[in-house]
Amino acid sequence: MTDVTQRSARRTAADTEPMVLAFDVVVTAVQDLTPTFRRITFGGACLTGFGVAGDTLDLRIKIVIPSEGHACPDIAAMMDGEASGWYQRWLGLDAASRGSMRTYTVRESRCGGPRPEIDVDFVLHLDAHGRGGPAAEWAAAAQPGDRVCIIGPNSAAAQCRTAGSYGGIEWSPGLAQHVLLAGDETAVPAISAILEALPADVGGHAFLEVPDGQDIRPIRSRSSVQVTWLARDGRTHGEQLEAAVRDAVRVPGWVSLSGRPAARGGSEPEDVDIDRAILWETPQLLETAIVQSSVNPERPPGTQPFYAWIAGEAAMVRSLRRYLVRDVGVDRKQVAFMGYWRTGRSELA
Repeated sequence: MTDVTQRSARRTAADTEPMVLAFDVVVTAVQDLTPTFRRITFGGACLTGFGVAGDTLDLRIKIVIPSEGHACPDIAAMMDGEASGWYQRWLGLDAASRGSMRTYTVRESRCGGPRPEIDVDFVLHLDAHGRGGPAAEWAAAAQPGDRVCIIGPNSAAAQCRTAGSYGGIEWSPGLAQHVLLAGDETAVPAISAILEALPADVGGHAFLEVPDGQDIRPIRSRSSVQVTWLARDGRTHGEQLEAAVRDAVRVPGWVSLSGRPAARGGSEPEDVDIDRAILWETPQLLETAIVQSSVNPERPPGTQPFYAWIAGEAAMVRSLRRYLVRDVGVDRKQVAFMGYWRTGRSELA
């Protein structure tokens, strides 16, 4: 078999692989990073099959937290060689025993070594009585030896695709060399991983709002992005973050970043009822609609000098979405807005 034929065979095999797999993992380490963040390391031989092509960036995974007194459901059996339909089968299980499914970001992946592991930084959103959502309560009590199921990318399927095709990575700046990252504590793991992966020729701003000054941690980056931590210390959630973004991307100062001459704002973005729907708008998800309504319809996604990535509490994200798209006129092909959570609203699954 020639080298070209071998490469073709590998591509064909990878193309038939499911994009996601279920990984039954065990907690191997627990580390309290700050009063808000607890890092939990998951390990298991199965994680040799976990991964994407390239850096993990803002890679999302699903974690199935077992119900008290029950083991995790066998998600791998529900997938039965394919990724489609497993979620509906999981929902069909008895609610008391199926556990809870939540979405998290991979902080770091070390799945290529002899002891494959991934780190996930949990935000401990707990009240004065230690009560919170099922994932936060589980994380607060987690110990080495605890078992969960992770649904994440199949490394075999990623070998002949870009990392973003998995669907769990939204960061896609294209040729942009000036970037804006902004998020609350739920976005800190993703922003940290993105900053660590940025090359030296990228500049811009990163704003991270956290509950307390003790939550501030150093972030390594080759880039010249200016990192600013914003400690709420009792202030209204999102207040400082919104002010920082508005100061960094002013009207009409955006012109130098957008590549457009002129000074008019953009169009009114579609309204999203954040109490009923998830606010999730990215160039990958809305490419056709965004191109049609773009301020630069002649320029494909990823070809402009400015890119923004905003994530966190949905009301805060919606406000910044209006500001950047409507008031500033930033091209919608160059922004990603993601409502990770909503105040007073539990994740549905």
